[in-house]
Amino acid sequence: MMKHSIRVIMSMFLCASFLFLFGCTNQEEKQEAKQTVKLTISAASSLQDALTEIQKQYEKEHKNIKLSFNFGSSGALQQQIEQGAPVDLFFSAAEDKFRPLVDKGLINKEESKNLLGNELVLIVPKDKAGTIKDFPSLGDGNIKQLAIGNPETTPAGQYGKQTLSKLNLWTKLEGKIVYTKDVRQVLLYVETNAVDAGIVFKTDAQISDKVKMVDTAAANTHDPIIYPVGIIKNTKHKTEATTFYQYIQTKDARQIFEKYGFKILK
Repeated sequence: MMKHSIRVIMSMFLCASFLFLFGCTNQEEKQEAKQTVKLTISAASSLQDALTEIQKQYEKEHKNIKLSFNFGSSGALQQQIEQGAPVDLFFSAAEDKFRPLVDKGLINKEESKNLLGNELVLIVPKDKAGTIKDFPSLGDGNIKQLAIGNPETTPAGQYGKQTLSKLNLWTKLEGKIVYTKDVRQVLLYVETNAVDAGIVFKTDAQISDKVKMVDTAAANTHDPIIYPVGIIKNTKHKTEATTFYQYIQTKDARQIFEKYGFKILK
């Protein structure tokens, strides 16, 4: 009788231990699953440095979220989203690369915001400063190659073409233009002396000590430079996407954007 009681007690103990361990394992699995939520953010190349710094801070504060950035030209990113790429948020460097996604219902207007502004600048290799002094001097014949982003897909290239056209320089320079896939490639070409000059955003020029800004395009020579951001409607991580969308509008995030030269739009 006593042996039977001992066996019952032992069975109950083992059962309880199993349930406890199983419960703990479930808790750990749930916690681990919670920590593996990955947000995919397609963002303009010019945002790379600011968003990388924001990522470090954000992931410290939100242990369950990992940010994965897909940086590129806004037009190319727009096309990827239209073709069904699995993206949670889109951060564009131009309204006209963002608005079609709203019009097609891929982004809710109520879950989007014009967040940042920027400026367009002319840069030259630092060791060639003085050869080209401003935008008008591009027409003097001293330049052999000028790099700009492809105007069809790259906002900085689009704004650059508008500025050159406004200054009556586009026709004169068109045969000397080297087109790039995004604004960071323009910066690279100028840094390595592959071209005589390039047109980039001010925020891109500021991160390099190998180039010199020689002129800033007047605001009336191109469309307003506006960076809209929005949540993709079919995101599978709506709560986490909304949390990050709200975070990049906070004071902490704004300070980082301003540190890299962006203007905060009201």
